Amino acid sequence: MPLADDLERNLLEIPVPPSGRVDVYSGVARLSGAIWASEVKIRGRQPDTAVVMIHPTANFLGHYALPMLAACGVGAIGMTTRYIGNDSNLNVENCLLDIGATVHYLRGHGYRRVVLAGNSGGGTVVPYYQAQAEHPSVTTPPGGGPDLTAAGLLPADALVLFMAHPSRARLSMEWLDPAIVDESEPFRRDPDIDAFNPQNGPPFASEFIERYRAAQLARNRTITSWAELELARITREDHWPRGLDDLAFVVHGTSADLRFLDSAIDASDRPTGSTLWGTPEVANYLPAGVSRYTTLRSWINQWSVDKTLGNALLWLPKVEASVLVLGGSADSGSPPAIFGQLYDAVQTATRKQIVLDGATHYFEGQPDKLRQACEAMAAW
Repeated sequence: MPLADDLERNLLEIPVPPSGRVDVYSGVARLSGAIWASEVKIRGRQPDTAVVMIHPTANFLGHYALPMLAACGVGAIGMTTRYIGNDSNLNVENCLLDIGATVHYLRGHGYRRVVLAGNSGGGTVVPYYQAQAEHPSVTTPPGGGPDLTAAGLLPADALVLFMAHPSRARLSMEWLDPAIVDESEPFRRDPDIDAFNPQNGPPFASEFIERYRAAQLARNRTITSWAELELARITREDHWPRGLDDLAFVVHGTSADLRFLDSAIDASDRPTGSTLWGTPEVANYLPAGVSRYTTLRSWINQWSVDKTLGNALLWLPKVEASVLVLGGSADSGSPPAIFGQLYDAVQTATRKQIVLDGATHYFEGQPDKLRQACEAMAAW
């Protein structure tokens, strides 16, 4: 996206600690020892506040909000983690190390105030980061990962949860298709618990919704139990090849949230019959799907609803920095009911909630609403 003449964009190279294992395919990326961020600001000026747009895996170098944020007078930073564009082997705690490296870099390069904005899936990691920076406690993350009590994470000055999910694991579980009865046969379906079977709805009866949600949770837990057993098996001393500490697998059926089909569930003015990736029945099987490709350790670490520590609702009650929950009433990926849960979870810190009427997840064709959102973040 071309910038206005009064704005400038800089590429920031930020050193990060190594993972300690091969969890990124690219040797070039691993050997660089760095992550990358895009800095957009008013040309020739050095703002004292940075607003950092964060997601565990999305490429935010060209985030749509950066130019408008910069025009509001802040340094608009779109950061990436070491898992840019590929969350198949993602470790949540390594993402926290990358956020910590970014905060450290910005404080050393002229920014006195740093605001962390967890956008969409970034809501999973930003409260977790802040809680561990303020009062570190996690030493042995599920599935493996760094000791955060030894990481020296610097606290941010404020947080924004922007069109955010509280947990990627919870999102995956609530989108998981319970009609798939055999992980090895993705098109073998149970019609009695099939959201795409018109005999079940929409609209969906409360009894069906209850059974459906229970079956989604059960499938998430079944995959977790299998992953734990398989991880124990392949890491035994007598397993060949020795030294293998993880294994990849595929999860089909990951866009079957009833809310995509029935607007009465967590009612809002979002459109139904569509997702951020097209129609639900197609997105359910698309190769580019949420939690589609993963590994034993990464499933336990980021997708298991019972095991992951990447859960904003777990950490927001402990956070001391102020929290702005900012969303849109027409967001199909994170409906307003979720924004309310995030806001209610803030128990100690100063908090504020703004829901922009009619705003969608990506603000496509909505420049005025995006401006309102950026002004609110810059003011926070």
